[in-house]
Amino acid sequence: MSGWTHFFRRLILRLFKLPAFTFEPGARTAWHRHPLGQALIVMAGKGWVQHEGGHVEEIRPGDVVLSPTGEKHWHGATPTTAVTHIAIQERRDGKFVVWMEHVSDEEYHAGK
Repeated sequence: MSGWTHFFRRLILRLFKLPAFTFEPGARTAWHRHPLGQALIVMAGKGWVQHEGGHVEEIRPGDVVLSPTGEKHWHGATPTTAVTHIAIQERRDGKFVVWMEHVSDEEYHAGK
């Protein structure tokens, strides 16, 4: 690995978090916000996402979901299908995410 390649790899890993997550059927995050926003890239399965004040939306492989800076939202699998996505987010003041209250069953099942 060249010096520049190593430098940029370290810089990207320091600034961004790029994990892949799989949510089993029925699993979802709590409501949360990202200090500098988030992009989800759906890789497999079928899921749901909801931004505060909006409707539950279905997401499928190839979809890219953008959550602007500070926007409250949740995401996860549908009741019958797992979903896998990559989450891209930056850190601000040492934090990638601010967790909030759990998504109620009523909120979650509004996606049906």
